Amino acid sequence: MPFAQIFLMEGRSEEQMRAVIEKVSDALVEATGSPRENVRVWIQEVPKTQWGIAGKTAKDLGR
Repeated sequence: MPFAQIFLMEGRSEEQMRAVIEKVSDALVEATGSPRENVRVWIQEVPKTQWGIAGKTAKDLGR
């Protein structure tokens, strides 16, 4: 059973999340030949205050 775990900074719309799930699922089906029903995608949103870039938080960098 293919499983994809994706970390994204918070702030994306529900529509964008659906698109990520659909496209990642499509890619795993194509790459592994697994049935779509067996594919799992987990998106974990990370607060900008907990995402570090070059020693600063994403929030502090205005991301």
